[in-house]
Amino acid sequence: MHEIEMYDTTLRDGSQAEEIAFSVEDKLRVTEKLDELGIPYIEGGWPASNPKDAEFFRKAQKLKLKTSKLVVFGATHRPKHKPEDDVNLRSLADSGVKIATIFGKTWDFHVKEAFKIPLAENLEIITGSIGFLKESMEKVFFDAEHFFDGYKADSEYAVKCLLAAQEAGADCLVLCDTNGGTLPEDLRAIIKEVKKKITSPFGIHAHNDSACAVANSVIAAGLGAVQVHGTINGYGERCGNANLCSVIPNLKLKMGYDCISDEGLVKMREASRFVAELANLRPFRHQPFVGDSAFAHKAGVHVSAVMKNPGTYEHIKPELVGNSRRVLVSDLAGKSNILRKAREFNINMDESSPLVQEIVHKLKDLENQGFQFEAAEGSFELLMKKTLKLHKRFFDLIGFRVIVEKRKQDKLPVSEATIMINVNGQEEHTAATGDGPVNALDNALRKALNKFYPELKDVKLYDYKVRVLAAGKGTAAKVRVLIESGDSKRKWSTVGVSENIIDASYQALVDSIEYKLLKEEE
Repeated sequence: MHEIEMYDTTLRDGSQAEEIAFSVEDKLRVTEKLDELGIPYIEGGWPASNPKDAEFFRKAQKLKLKTSKLVVFGATHRPKHKPEDDVNLRSLADSGVKIATIFGKTWDFHVKEAFKIPLAENLEIITGSIGFLKESMEKVFFDAEHFFDGYKADSEYAVKCLLAAQEAGADCLVLCDTNGGTLPEDLRAIIKEVKKKITSPFGIHAHNDSACAVANSVIAAGLGAVQVHGTINGYGERCGNANLCSVIPNLKLKMGYDCISDEGLVKMREASRFVAELANLRPFRHQPFVGDSAFAHKAGVHVSAVMKNPGTYEHIKPELVGNSRRVLVSDLAGKSNILRKAREFNINMDESSPLVQEIVHKLKDLENQGFQFEAAEGSFELLMKKTLKLHKRFFDLIGFRVIVEKRKQDKLPVSEATIMINVNGQEEHTAATGDGPVNALDNALRKALNKFYPELKDVKLYDYKVRVLAAGKGTAAKVRVLIESGDSKRKWSTVGVSENIIDASYQALVDSIEYKLLKEEE
């Protein structure tokens, strides 16, 4: 059985989804999460296309990745340009990483209509671009754009494009179903013919416009693809890409490919929820393998059978992908997850302790209110330690007030916050302004606490996200606020939920501060 290396393009292809706009900090956090999964290749973005991706590659140099390698993405050089003079190729060579993926035209229709150049010139562009990058890169992968459509239109020319890349030294020829319209049987037939004509390793990059991306990826792997591309949750332009949260379990559990470690597979649901939260999208409840409903059973025949033997209505053990079985009348899930998180937080817990079940009940109650802790582990660690009496109060709120005043029609509103707190019997009353009401409240809270806890001066707020939880209630809807904070040693995320956005923000801000102070005492 041949080796398969997973290739994640969430940060590039996934970010092209209509509703997604990752910040640089989001991209860095996703990179670290994919590294925890054990994904060999992480495509970070296209630095020549936008400043955000260029900044990402600069900052990513400081990441301490254990299993993953970053890949920079770009295109073949432009017609009538030499490779060494092409800004795009130069940005790849100067990105600071040693693996590049470039896409090139393999559909004669695109060469003639988009590039408006002779077919032979496109072959020279492919060869020249890869040859230039091979001088400075450890590996260069070639994305054969629109390959399956190109093969159907002119199979001889599409294969010539692959051979040009192969001749130039491409380390993998990635067959792309860019328009996502290829059906599994057509893909199978084309790959079988292509394999007879190339000697280089090949991969698959499938889009989901015909809802076949996962199937096409799995089929290609079975036919010998050594590299399988996809995104977490299938995010991507139009209808998305192959969903790695489905592709990876299928390859490992159903087909026997050791494409990810057992420890990485157990974190699949966690990664799915984490990326969804940072993308500010509601997780798809019915997503296979990792969704809330993937192993949910209602009362009746199914529940009776599952309680006797889960294999009666479950195709895998949910724990293998970090999920859990749910019986909707009396939910039994949660205990194993709590114990696993306790180990991650270095908290000693006896699995027979009633406190484990108490945490489960609290977690479910809070989730019912709208809290989500997948991307807010700072708040979840505090929740566990409060339940276990391992937490201490650093201050008590007496009260706060936030004022937003619009003084002139053409000027921004002025935001001011006042706050009163009690620290070990000493009251502190202070005020501060800020860029908006939340920033003003954050500034006032820090100003009040800094004299007691000077270590808070090291804390920075990196990101702030708001999600409306009940869309039908308009401005009266409950909201969830997710805050990412950090200091010189670490980053952490906290969450707050309320019908009042200021109150939700305050909850998250307090958790962030308490997490910092708690860590300082460990």
